[in-house]
Amino acid sequence: MHAESTTQPIQGSIKPRKKSRWAHVVSKVKRDKHYYILMAPYMIIFFAFTVIPVVISLGLSFFYFNMLEFPRFVGWQNYSRLFLNDDIFLISLKNTFLFAAITGPVSYIACFIFAWIINELSPKIRAFMTLIFYAPSISGNIFFIWLIVFSGDSYGYLNGILMKLGFILEPIQWLSDEKYILTIVIIVQLWLSLGTSFLAFIAGLQTIDKTLIEAGAVDGIKNRWQELWFITLPSMRPQLMFGAVLQITQSFAVADIAIALAGFPSVNYAAHTIVTHLMDYGTIRFEMGYSSAIATVLFSLMIGTNLLTQKLLRKIGE
Repeated sequence: MHAESTTQPIQGSIKPRKKSRWAHVVSKVKRDKHYYILMAPYMIIFFAFTVIPVVISLGLSFFYFNMLEFPRFVGWQNYSRLFLNDDIFLISLKNTFLFAAITGPVSYIACFIFAWIINELSPKIRAFMTLIFYAPSISGNIFFIWLIVFSGDSYGYLNGILMKLGFILEPIQWLSDEKYILTIVIIVQLWLSLGTSFLAFIAGLQTIDKTLIEAGAVDGIKNRWQELWFITLPSMRPQLMFGAVLQITQSFAVADIAIALAGFPSVNYAAHTIVTHLMDYGTIRFEMGYSSAIATVLFSLMIGTNLLTQKLLRKIGE
């Protein structure tokens, strides 16, 4: 009896095997399958029209491809040509950096300040003011009215006012003089910048928990600026991140406004940007490998700037 009892396994001595990580992932997918089914149409479209074209463009940047001949591998030749032999690209790079450095931060801060001010108004006035500020960004080609403002004859609004006041004696060719072109494009872009980011900031301000403000007053928040830094901005991190991505993308991807106001190409390439350079080689010259290299450089600049901005936004409220 004693010998038989020693050979029997002790109850509870065998531990259950842990699930592998793959099994855990599979079980989680099965559990949340309804969410994945709902996300599937968007993800399919996103991968088909965004991720896959980006990957193809990255690979194509190492080839010579004119859409008539079979792609020919050239290695880093497109990139060396871009930075060492293409003076116009260097001009467009300088213009794009200058444009982004001004319009990106200024429009981002302006979107938040106007949203913060409008949020303090009554609901009816807030809705009206939101429509007023947002309207220029949804009005299509409304920036063409700036062609009348900056017209190079005496009938242009700006020339007419300056001549009437005696500041100038003859009309200034605002859109044909390289000294003024980029400044005018920046002004018009800032005028159009209160778009989706502006709405996102207003939505974020509406969702802030009022009890946090009351608790902050108890904990020593003394004025609105401290409330803004320690409560409002940290509570709006998702909206701030979303707005930053949009503003960075818009500031680096400017093209339509520059073409509409300054022409294509502009005088001495004064308003030439990376995107207009990309359009030149991609849609006019059909040098698809070279244009893919330009697109890759632009994509890298956007990604790098976004990562830097996200790192800065994480420090808000610390």
